[in-house]
Amino acid sequence: MDLASIRIITHDVDRLTRFYEAVTGVTATRPAPVFAELRTTSGTVAIASTATVAMLGDSAPQPASNNSIIIEFLVTDVDAEFARLHDVLDDVALPPTTMPWGNRSTLFRDPDGNLVNLFSRPAL
Repeated sequence: MDLASIRIITHDVDRLTRFYEAVTGVTATRPAPVFAELRTTSGTVAIASTATVAMLGDSAPQPASNNSIIIEFLVTDVDAEFARLHDVLDDVALPPTTMPWGNRSTLFRDPDGNLVNLFSRPAL
């Protein structure tokens, strides 16, 4: 079994797609107005409208209500990425910091409030 993607349900697919395009540098594919995919070499970030989960009724995911998942991207240089994204980030939770286990990380929130972590591993 392989992890294929993570899907974020949102009220504003266009806004969230633009944000993740800026973060990843990947242009999203848009097979429908209610759905976008940003395909990286290791997995896909899918962004979908609430319309795509309407058939789940009361069990459907609620946009902008995540309090337990962090979307993580492995990068070569956290500080350079943080500088590149300076004008895009409105809510920085943690500026570039070396973690106790050696990773370099920065955490920020996307427009829907989901935490995003850009990190690099220490050199071996």
